[in-house]
Formats: sequence, C-alpha cells, structure tokens
Amino acid sequence: MSRPPVALALTLVALGGIASAAQGAVNAELGQRVGNASLGAVVNNLGGCLLVLVGLLALPSMRTGLVALRRSRLPWWTYLGGLGGAAIVVFAAYAVPVLGVAVFTIAQVAGGSLGGLASDRAGLAPVGRLPLTVPRLAGALLGVAAVALAQAGQPVGDLAVGLLLLAVAGGVAVALQAALNGRISAAGSAAAGVAVNFVVSTPVVLLVAALAGAFTGPSIRWPDGWHLYTGGLLGVGIVASLVVGVRAAGVLRTGLALVGGQLAGALLLDVLLPQGPGARLPVLAGALLTLLAVLVAGRGPRTRATAPEVDISVAAEGPPEPDGRLVP
Repeated sequence: MSRPPVALALTLVALGGIASAAQGAVNAELGQRVGNASLGAVVNNLGGCLLVLVGLLALPSMRTGLVALRRSRLPWWTYLGGLGGAAIVVFAAYAVPVLGVAVFTIAQVAGGSLGGLASDRAGLAPVGRLPLTVPRLAGALLGVAAVALAQAGQPVGDLAVGLLLLAVAGGVAVALQAALNGRISAAGSAAAGVAVNFVVSTPVVLLVAALAGAFTGPSIRWPDGWHLYTGGLLGVGIVASLVVGVRAAGVLRTGLALVGGQLAGALLLDVLLPQGPGARLPVLAGALLTLLAVLVAGRGPRTRATAPEVDISVAAEGPPEPDGRLVP
C-alpha cells in the first residue's frame, strides 16, 4: 500500500471527522428512540460488519489484503486496534452522564493527543518513529485548547477524578486504535485494516450491550427512518480515513485532523438540523484553531521517521524497541 500525500490524507481524515459527528448524532438518536443507548453502538458495528462482508465478496483488494496480512506474521497485539473503538464507547456510557459532554470531550482529546505523541514517538504507526519536538507538543496543546474553546458555555457535570481519568484513557485508546489499524493496513491494505477493526470491536460491543440489558426485557420496536441505520456505513468511512491518515502523517496529526472535522461536522449539524441551535461562534473558532494545530504539529524539518520505515512484513513477536526496531 503506497503512502498518499500528507495534505490529501489529512483532508480525508477531516472528512472522516465530519462523518464521525454525523455518526454520533445518528447513534444517539437511535439509542434514545429504542430506549437503550448501547443499541446504537450495536447497530453501528453490525452494519459495519455487514459492509465488510460485502467488501469481501466485491473487493479483490480486501481479499488480497487479508491474504497478505496472514503471510506478514505480525505479532498478535497489532490486531487489537478495534478494542480502542469499543473502549471509548464503553467509557463514554459511564463517564458522560456524570462529567457532561463538554468535560468528557476535552479529556478525551487530551488523552488522544497524549496517545498520539507517545505512539509516534514509539514508532507504533507505519510512518515510523517521529521525534518529540516543540511544534508537535504545541500542536497537541492547541488541539486541546481548540476543543475547550468549542465547548464554551456547555453544561459541566461533576468533576469526578476517576471518570475524568477514564475519559483520558479513552482518548489514548483511540490513538492506539489508529496506530495499530494503520499498521495492519500497511501490511495488507486499507480495506483489510477496516475489516480487522470491525471483527475485533464488534464482539466487545455486543458483550457490553448484553451486560447493559439491551437484549432482555420487552421486545424492541425499531423506529422508521433509514438515516438512523447509517452508523455502520459512516463508521467504515471513518476507520478507512484514519488508516490512510496514520500511514501518511502519524497518529498525532491524524487525531488533530479528525477532531477538526468533528467540530466542523458539529457546526454543520447545528445549522442544518431543524431543532439545531444554529451557528455557534465557539465551535467555529475551535475548528479553525484545530486546523492551526495540525499545521503547527507539522512544522520544522520534514516530518519523517528517525530510522527507515519499519518493514512490518517481517515476522515479529514483540513491541518496538526505543530505536524503532521490532523485537524478533
């Protein structure tokens, strides 16, 4: 899989962020209308798995990518990226009702920035090991500030330290998800990376929904409205954009571009939805500040690995060493 131009890759990620904002609205509405929030995530993941199945039948690149992935002999832990997506769903279910959306989102982005810096520094993503520079640190801080600005005026819940740390951990999990899925896609194909993500995350989401009682009690009355069932389609697009972005620009800048797209998507939803609050200046300012964060994080000498890109087709059984090599 060739590496796309950075500008194109980050544009695709920003579009994935817009899709993420729409996905969140769709899943939340579906969960509210069926009376169980976890069912929105279930429909989302099952829809994604159905699309993956269609892809296996229709896309040669997915089949050949999975064959190449099997031959690459990657270590087992590289296949666990999908757990990051499942983790943020679970953590949000517990933390958002207490912290409020604003505080949870800021904490999640802070964790994502921390996880992005660490993943790039360790060389987990296929772009290789990226140095911890002042511009990258400044970009990460600007990203958190942008989200904090966008959430200005939103209600704040109880600042429970344990749940706040859980939200930060969720952001770290999402950064690791992007890094590992990107690594899978580099060994096979972007389509193979998407397939592995949904195969890994869906059983966890189903288990959480079962523990939450989603499949017990009165029979579920599914609402009308085709748009309520598009979460899986949007999810496939989001994961695909992330694996492309991570391969070209690393985890940190990909995460910042995703956040910028999410803020732009939230702004569009506020304007376009009949019951939306209309354009909110803090959200617009946050989206623009996130764009600045992406640019700042990419400044300095041409961002590149400190060693040649890791050949992940070589057998490996452990995590990267500090110098970016794989432990045999």
